[in-house]
Amino acid sequence: MNISIPPAKFSDPDVTAKGETRAHVALVQLETLWINTGTLCNIECAHCYIHSSPTDDRLSYFTLADTLIFLDEIEREELGTKEIGFTGGEPFMNPDMLAMAEAALARGHQVLILTNAMQPLMRPKIRDGLLALKSRHGTALRLRISIDHYSETLHDAERGAGAFEKTLTGLKWLAGEGFSLTIAGRTAPGESETDERAGYAALFAREGIDLDPHDPSMLIVFPEMDETTDVPEITTACWDILNVNPDNMMCATSRMVIKRKGAAGPAVVACTLLPDDPQFELGQTLKEASGPIKLNHRHCAKFCVLGGASCSG
Repeated sequence: MNISIPPAKFSDPDVTAKGETRAHVALVQLETLWINTGTLCNIECAHCYIHSSPTDDRLSYFTLADTLIFLDEIEREELGTKEIGFTGGEPFMNPDMLAMAEAALARGHQVLILTNAMQPLMRPKIRDGLLALKSRHGTALRLRISIDHYSETLHDAERGAGAFEKTLTGLKWLAGEGFSLTIAGRTAPGESETDERAGYAALFAREGIDLDPHDPSMLIVFPEMDETTDVPEITTACWDILNVNPDNMMCATSRMVIKRKGAAGPAVVACTLLPDDPQFELGQTLKEASGPIKLNHRHCAKFCVLGGASCSG
C-alpha cells in the first residue's frame, strides 16, 4: 500500500502542505526601492533577520555606481518611485552611503536610512555629511533608529552590552540637530503594544527626545521573526478570512536590490526580508522583477500577512 506523505510547509511555490492554492501578491506600484548597503555591521544581534555581523560580507557593499543603475531605470521606465530606502547591515559602514543618499535626494526621491545610530554614524565625517544633506534636502532625508526595547536590559540582551547607551547617544545627537526621525522597536513576549508604547514614551521624555511613540509613523513596533515558531501558510482564501488586502503587503509596493559577494553585478529580490532565498531573486532589473510574488516563506506569513508589518512603515 502506497502511503502519501504530505509535503513540508513552504516547499511548493504554488500549493500549500494541505494542497490549497498558495497566495501571491502582485506589484501594484514600485513606491519604495530598498538598497541593501551590505551585510557587514558593527554589532551582531542575537536575532538578526538578515544575519549581519562584523565579519559577514556575503552581501557586498553596494556602490554609488550600482545605485545609479537603478535610479536611471526608475527615470527611464517612469516608475514613479517615491522613496529610496537604505538598509544593511549597518549602512553607515558603507563608504558610499552619503553619496548614494545624495544621488537619490538630488533626483527628488525621499530617502530613508535604517541605522543603529552607533559608532559608524557618529564618526565626524558621517555627521558632517548628514548635516550637509539635511541642509540641502531637509525632511526628504529621514533616519529610522533601531531600539529593540525601551529598557536597557532587553535592548542589550539583543544587541550586546553597552549598545543601548551608544544608540541613545546617536539618537540624541540626531534629534538635537533636527533630523526627521522614526524609531523601530520589536514586540516583547508577554507585553502588549500599549504597554510597549508607554515604555517608549517614558524613555523619550526622560531623554528629552521629541517623538510621539503613540504615533505609528514615529514608532514602528515590528513583530518578532522567530524562525523556530510554527506559522500557517497563506492561501488565496486567507485574504477574505483575515480581512487583509494583498495590495497592502510590502511586496505590492517595494523591491530590494543587493550585490552578492563575487557576483558580476546587482540583483533584485522580492523584499528586505528574503535576500538569501533563491526563489525570491527576480532578475537584474526592476522590470524583470515586476511580476507577482508567491508567499512561499514563513516570513511572508509571520511578518507581513499576520504581523501586518512593512519595512517602509
